[in-house]
Amino acid sequence: QVQLVESGGGLVQPGGSLRLSCTASGIIFGIYNMGWYRQAPGKQRELVAVIIRGGNTNIAGSVKGRFTISRENAKNTVYLQMNSLKPDDTALYYCNAFYSNYHNYWGQGTQVTVSS
Repeated sequence: QVQLVESGGGLVQPGGSLRLSCTASGIIFGIYNMGWYRQAPGKQRELVAVIIRGGNTNIAGSVKGRFTISRENAKNTVYLQMNSLKPDDTALYYCNAFYSNYHNYWGQGTQVTVSS
């Protein structure tokens, strides 16, 4: 059974930082592309960052320079370091593991709220 378990969300003031973690089980982690997506109330889910199995990354323009994605294959874990957080970053953040259309898995999400 595949599980993606996110952690690290919470309430933070504007300008603050959070680090999200997503630990996977039930997959061969090293061959998957791993990503973070987010969905704010009333909006569509959007890509935040992805790190492919080779280590290259793609960061959405709205968070470039503030967010960093990394992975630790030995721990089956992907991270999202979020700095200089803004109220617009408030959303439910989801972890994704993608290998193919038949091997595409989601976590249950972790809430990030940026507010003073």
